[in-house]
Amino acid sequence: MALTSPSLLSSKSPLLPRHHYYCHSLLPAKLKPITAIHSADPAKSTKSTAASTTSPSIPIKWSLDSWKSKKALQLPEYPDQNDLVSVLQTLSSFPPIVFAGEARSLEEKLGQAAFGNAFLLQGGDCAESFKEFNANNIRDTFRVLLQMGVVLMFGGQMPVIKVGRMAGQFAKPRSDPFEEKNGVKLPSYRGDNINGDSFDEKARVPDPHRMIRAYCQSVATLNLLRAFATGGYAAMQRVSQWNLDFTENSEQGDRYRELAHRVDEAMGFMAAAGLTVGHPIMTTTEFWTSHECLLLPYEQALTREDSTSGLYYDCSAHMLWVGERTRQLDGAHVEFLRGVANPLGIKVPSLVVLFQLSTLKFFYNVYLVWNEIKAFNRSLSTFFFLL
Repeated sequence: MALTSPSLLSSKSPLLPRHHYYCHSLLPAKLKPITAIHSADPAKSTKSTAASTTSPSIPIKWSLDSWKSKKALQLPEYPDQNDLVSVLQTLSSFPPIVFAGEARSLEEKLGQAAFGNAFLLQGGDCAESFKEFNANNIRDTFRVLLQMGVVLMFGGQMPVIKVGRMAGQFAKPRSDPFEEKNGVKLPSYRGDNINGDSFDEKARVPDPHRMIRAYCQSVATLNLLRAFATGGYAAMQRVSQWNLDFTENSEQGDRYRELAHRVDEAMGFMAAAGLTVGHPIMTTTEFWTSHECLLLPYEQALTREDSTSGLYYDCSAHMLWVGERTRQLDGAHVEFLRGVANPLGIKVPSLVVLFQLSTLKFFYNVYLVWNEIKAFNRSLSTFFFLL
């Protein structure tokens, strides 16, 4: 894992650029950051978002439902539209899962990471499920991120921004809308917030009421995460107690215990020197949530106008991203996300898309992060952008 080189960032950028994405990354030295300037208001207007006159595919005004005028991929077809509308109205009346101020705080942290002064750690499940929802699973995922965070912080000597891919990561993009087994063809499983994973016709019918359950599970998950983060579980004094059972008799477990022992020694020295180890910065941690923005009706229902800034925030998570299958420049997902002020990300596969993204005139300070993963003796390379 390597840290982003600050030298790759524009010297003319503000201290806290509009949005940045930072990950365990390897950046090719010759690649330059892409900066695209908004054609009008730099603050994603709540009433309208002006677009470049040279981009006719982008509407002049943005609204909560302007994405419906675009082609929407990866969305289910609900058989009962009246039922869908009723569920979305219910969701719209529910409290937000996260708050705009929290998303702004994460944005500030990511700005520091973009300048090489912090490290972004993002992790979690590929997709959450209703079946595996319990406190132990949430705790174990949180504990792994705490372990990774303390290793990165101790080794890199810099703050670690911990972002969970949880409390909302339900929907799954599919390469094929149908699945076939033994000659039986059914709609693909798209995630527990859309349909069931059992291979039978009833389970595979999209059910809008699953969004209500996904909301409730997300709220309960985030509530427990907040308790873990601020209730003493994340205290640095407990670093030696964070080990998971499966690491007890492994080389990785031994190495972690060695590091935990060194942290304990440092904590002991601080206490002996009269430094306050009971300070909140040593007993709590900041933790944010993220997920792929895929099920647009759900995301729209949880989008709120912030009373302090006048901007719209998707309050289903602190950070959202658009995936490989829904990043079309003239698509519904990009249209929806261009109007919300959350920290945002785009996952793209190659340099070809880099030049396509430069046409999005409503993006600010878009920086390139190179993520290279070595697996099965071959290199899997991915580009990430934060808008």
